[in-house]
Amino acid sequence: MPPESEWQTASLTQTYLSGVRGAIPCAEKQIEALLHIISAWVPHPRMVVDLGCGDGILGRAVMERSPEARVWFVDFSAPMLAAARERVGADPRATFARADFGSSDWSAALGDVRPDVVVSGFAIHHQEDARKRALYREVYDLLADGGVFLNLEHVASPTAAVGALFDAHFVDHLVAFHARSGVPKSREEVTRGYYARPDKAENRLAPVEAQCAWLREIGFCDVDCFFKTFELALLGGRKAAADGASPR
Repeated sequence: MPPESEWQTASLTQTYLSGVRGAIPCAEKQIEALLHIISAWVPHPRMVVDLGCGDGILGRAVMERSPEARVWFVDFSAPMLAAARERVGADPRATFARADFGSSDWSAALGDVRPDVVVSGFAIHHQEDARKRALYREVYDLLADGGVFLNLEHVASPTAAVGALFDAHFVDHLVAFHARSGVPKSREEVTRGYYARPDKAENRLAPVEAQCAWLREIGFCDVDCFFKTFELALLGGRKAAADGASPR
C-alpha cells in the first residue's frame, strides 16, 4: 500500500464522502450515462469490478440495475473499503478486496475473475500518465472478451483559464451543497478549503483526448468521452470479441 497517500486517512475519506461528493456537478447524469452504456453493451453483466470504489457508488448502482451481477469492490484505501462495506451491507453478491492499483500486481487480489464490466470513479487521476496507460492495459487484459471499461474521471483542462472556470463552478456547487445540508458556509470559507484540501497535491491530471487515444492504442474499440462537464469526464470503450469483431 502507498503510505504517502492522503486517501488512506479516515478523516479525508469522511470529508470526501460527506462534504465533497454530494456537490460534484452533474453527478446523477454521469451515473445515468454510465448505466445506459452498460445496459446497451452488456445487458446482463455477470461479473463487475468497481476499481477505486470509494464507498462503492458505481458498483452499487450496477447491482441495483442488474440483480444477477456479482461485484468486486476494489480500493487501496481501507477507510474507503470500510465505507463500501457499510453501504453495501451483507449482500452476498459483493466481494471486497484491498489492492494498490498503482502497482502492476493489483489484479492478483481478484484471483481468476474475468469481469465483463470494469468501472472506476475518480481514482485513476492520482496516477502518473505512464501508470495510467499501464493500468488501462491491465484492465484490458483482465476484461472478458467483449467487456466494457468505463472511467468516470477528473481530467486536465486545456488551459489554465478553463481550469479556473472549473474551480469556480465546483466551488459554487460546494456552497450550494452546504446550504442544502443545513450547515451553510461562506463562499470564502469553502474556497479556502477547496484549494487547501490535502489530496490536491496527489492529482496527476491528463487530457481526456490523450486518455482516449491511449485506450485506442491498447485495442479498445468504440472509445469515446461520453460525458464531460469541465474537468469531469466519463470515458471508455469495449474490448474486442473473441473473433476479433467489434462487440455488438
